[in-house]
Amino acid sequence: MTRHPGAPAASGPDPSTVLAPAALIAPPVPAAPSASAVRSQNLYPRYPGHTPRRDAGLAAYETVLGRAGFAPVAGIDEAGRGACAGPLVVAAVVLDPGRIRRIRGLADSKLLTPAAREDAYAEVLRWALDWHVVVIDADQIDATGLHVCNVSGMRRAFAGLRCRPGYVLTDGFPVRGLGVPALAVWKGDRVTASVAAASVVAKVSRDRMMRDLHERYPQYGFDRHKGYNTDEHERALAEHGPSPAHRYSFVNVRAAAISPDPAAPIDPMDPVDAIDLIAGLDPADAMDLEDPAAAAAGSAARLAGAYAGHERRMDS
Repeated sequence: MTRHPGAPAASGPDPSTVLAPAALIAPPVPAAPSASAVRSQNLYPRYPGHTPRRDAGLAAYETVLGRAGFAPVAGIDEAGRGACAGPLVVAAVVLDPGRIRRIRGLADSKLLTPAAREDAYAEVLRWALDWHVVVIDADQIDATGLHVCNVSGMRRAFAGLRCRPGYVLTDGFPVRGLGVPALAVWKGDRVTASVAAASVVAKVSRDRMMRDLHERYPQYGFDRHKGYNTDEHERALAEHGPSPAHRYSFVNVRAAAISPDPAAPIDPMDPVDAIDLIAGLDPADAMDLEDPAAAAAGSAARLAGAYAGHERRMDS
């Protein structure tokens, strides 16, 4: 049978629209990762079980580091960085990840009441594997600068530990040259137990020193504002001028030193040395240091630290 030349073609699939079998189709080629993504994966690999969990509380970092073989973990923090009077106090505390949950009331020292800080201080010293406190007085801060003193104080606090930590957590900014792996944690005193413990030890130690300074210079009210810039403190500076405990590198102190009120002069030859501030303190005991007799008896009967210049460490 012949087909008429004008007849339509026989129905059937158009060869141009027939799809090839799936097996014959080449899979799409994935896009190559960018160079920055490769570097990030190489530098910061994520290992299963080695990532801190948000619901693990203050012990999250220490637990993960202990699981990775970096226990024990040391935390370093300071107190008095923003004050215009009194010493800068830096503390290093080493905690066992398995004991952190036994420390009752542990939190960022700035979030605790004075009474709660004293209780947490006693708990930290009870369960800590080791601790070391460094005190840097005002004239050192004026001579070398606040940040330099802060970083060197953190190094000295770490170097004074008798226990060798496997890892170090610092609050806010990195500290190089420690000789062990370290991590700077933003607001570390609120998210890691070891830094919170160091914060409590540094804060309580410094507060006691400021109460001692109040006994020497009661006109400034150091027992209330602890040397920080408050309206009360500014009025006292304007009225009496700076004391030897003030940091003359601070603008408000330098301004007050230019034209102090001569009605109540301060003897410029009566310097305050940090060793005088810690000489009567017993950081291993959370007693009320406002009682000189109790402080002397506590230091003699329950001495648990060793002095090293402006430093104090746990006697292990």
